[in-house]
Amino acid sequence: MSNIHVDKVGDMTVVECEGRFVRSDEAFRLRDAVTSQEQAHVVVLDLTEMRAIGGGSVGVLVFLQRWCREHDIRFKLFNPSRAVREKLEHINAMSEFDIASLDEMMALLGQADSRYALAS
Repeated sequence: MSNIHVDKVGDMTVVECEGRFVRSDEAFRLRDAVTSQEQAHVVVLDLTEMRAIGGGSVGVLVFLQRWCREHDIRFKLFNPSRAVREKLEHINAMSEFDIASLDEMMALLGQADSRYALAS
């Protein structure tokens, strides 16, 4: 079972992924959740609660990175769980992704929130 929750803060979208993303329908739901964020300037995938990731979902992460770049959207992964990190390392994909540190994530949230407050 997997869940995806989308939070918007100003021009940033945080997509929280929970559970196991090992089947193609889960990968497609993740793809659709991100590609529906065309207005965002930053998309962060919070992988803290993602317990497993299959090859199809890794492929979707690569696709999403390319899709975001083509739409001038910054794409970041945040806090990949141990299982996800190990899978990405096993296929030599860790270096392909921009992984936000906690400090960077807090700064991004602060920037997005302050721009949102100014726009209100």
